Formats: sequence, C-alpha cells, structure tokens
Amino acid sequence: MTGQPLLSVRDLRTYLATSHGVVRAVDGVSLTVGEAEVLGVVGESGCGKTVTCRTIMGLMPRRSTYSSGEVIYHPAGKNLIELPQHELQKLRGTHLAMIFQDPMTALNPVRTIGDQLAEAVTAHVSLSGAQARLRAIDLLVRVGIPAPEQRMRDYPFQFSGGMLQRALIAIALASGPRLLLADEPTTSLDVIIQDQILSLLLELQRDTGMSMILVSHDLAVITEVCDRIIVMYGGQVVEEGDTATIISEPRHPYTRALLEALPAAGERGNLRNIPGAPPSLIEPPPGCRFEARCPLATGECVTWDTELLEIAGPGRRVRCWRHEEAGRAAAREGGEWQASDWA
Repeated sequence: MTGQPLLSVRDLRTYLATSHGVVRAVDGVSLTVGEAEVLGVVGESGCGKTVTCRTIMGLMPRRSTYSSGEVIYHPAGKNLIELPQHELQKLRGTHLAMIFQDPMTALNPVRTIGDQLAEAVTAHVSLSGAQARLRAIDLLVRVGIPAPEQRMRDYPFQFSGGMLQRALIAIALASGPRLLLADEPTTSLDVIIQDQILSLLLELQRDTGMSMILVSHDLAVITEVCDRIIVMYGGQVVEEGDTATIISEPRHPYTRALLEALPAAGERGNLRNIPGAPPSLIEPPPGCRFEARCPLATGECVTWDTELLEIAGPGRRVRCWRHEEAGRAAAREGGEWQASDWA
C-alpha cells in the first residue's frame, strides 16, 4: 500500500457462539486499505471473508458474537469495534457502504426500487421528495439501468440478477461513501454479467476516488481489478502482497493451489482441485491450518507458531515457514502458469 491508510484492521477476532461450540470465524486478521485503493480478499467459502467485512461494518449480532482487536477508520479516528450502534449508523452510507452477496434477497420484495433507493438517498441528507427522486434517477443512470424513470416504479422481482446488483450498487453509492465493501458481488451472475458488474465497479471507483474491498472466492475475478490481494484460509490471512507479485510469485502453498485450480484458456480434461476440506473453526488444528491439505507439510508444520512473516518486498507477508520452497515450486515458465508437481 502506498499513501495514507484509510482503514487499518489490527488483530481482528470475531467468535460466534453456536449450539455446537464457539466458531473462530475470524482469528487474528490484520489489513490496511489506502486512499483510492482496491484491496482483494480471496479464499474458499467459510474462510472468514464475509464475517471480516460484516465486523468492519458493525453488522454482526452482538448478543451471539464476540469481537476484539482494532478497526480504525482514520477520518473518524475511532475504533469501530468499540462504537455504539447509533454512532456506527452515522458512518454507514456517508463513509462506509457494503454490497451484499445475493442481490435476490438483499432488497425488500414489497417495496419499489425507487422507494428503497430514495430511502438510501435521504438517510443522511435532508432532501425533499422530488429532490430525492431526481437523485435516485441519476444514480440508476450512473449504474447503467435503462429507462430509469420507469424502473423506479418496479419491484425487485421485475429486475434480472444483473439489474438487481446494479440497483444495490446505486444504493451503496447513494451518500458518496469513501470505502465500499463489495462482498462477492458477482457470485450469482453469469460470466458476461460478472464482467459488466466488475467493469462498472472499477469505473465508479476511478470516477469517485473511493477505496474498495472486493471479496471473492474466485482468484481470477480478484486479479482483474485489485491493486493488492489478501488470501484467507481458516479465519486467518495466509498471504498478502500486490496483485502482480501474488500471481507471479505465490509463496504460500494454498495460494498456489488456488492458482492451479484456475482453468487455462483452451484447456480440456479434468480441472485441478484442492484435496481435503477446510478445517473446523470450532476446534482449529494446531500449527498451520493448511497442513492437512498441503503437499509440502512436514512434522514441524503442526508445532510451528503460525505467525505472518515479512518477506522480500513492501507489504509482502506469508504465513508459512517453508515459503521459500513454496516459491520455488511455483516458478513460472514462459509467462504461463505451470501446474507442475509440487515436489
């Protein structure tokens, strides 16, 4: 990251109380987001990406959730973890906004798109009904929805998945936030609409100068738009670096496994997968949480104190004591990713 940080997260922990035990959904996550920066967060389902974003936004249920650490939003100069809900509400929309995973369930089905967008517009700014309507129409135009005056009267079920996601983006941008958290905004969309939504998000980010955290389980999506990447596994950050370095020189076996799972252009036959399953976060294994699935694992991986190690390059961190061997195993040849054996 270059420049002044906008958001700093330090040793964030979010534990969820369930009938089966305490789930360590986020277990010591640290990250920073700079001004006008796009940070990608990638990992398998259940690795803690969504809980991290919801904790930052203060949207986790407080009765069944324990959170600790620091989430410093620098313009406010406060730890968001410690703020009461009424103070967090003042920051949501004008400073922090979030796009949720499933556009089909994120909107109220019995209220029109226009009503819900106008509500977001007037939540933090005092406008008349006519002014709010004009602002809502302008937002629909910005996100590329045709015939916005007519669509204002439509209900969510009358929108396609791609149009619903555009409407959610419009709602998130209604009050001009400085930081947008996009939680897997393309998951339920087909590949053509995915590309359109990603292009729209990147265009809006460049036009407004806002910062963005883009969450996805798809590394290919992340590499298209992000300046830096954080890879999460088992509720922890396992690798961090700028996008070009992560893609060309992955230093954690899990990052390499994610890259090898990407289908190459024109490739036929079976796709590579990652054997095994993510660990239980109720009783996490000792040592490295990827050890049971890692072909480079040794006996030391079970007892090693799994801290993030600073390695060559600014902002380059990895949670693997064998990162040099992993880096050599992930060497590129001829500019194309080589799915060679790990030995």
